[in-house]
Amino acid sequence: MGKKTQDKKRRLGKKFKQARRMPLLVTLRTHRKLQFNRFSRNWRKQKIKLDD
Repeated sequence: MGKKTQDKKRRLGKKFKQARRMPLLVTLRTHRKLQFNRFSRNWRKQKIKLDD
């Protein structure tokens, strides 16, 4: 098992941040125009697709 490169770590971090829940305040401020995060995924079922 090799170590992760800084580039791969950065990409993983970006995907984790994208998958976070949308804050309730955002939904309220945009008058429910934004209702869900389109980058959301279930970490148990859907794996992160990284271009290696």
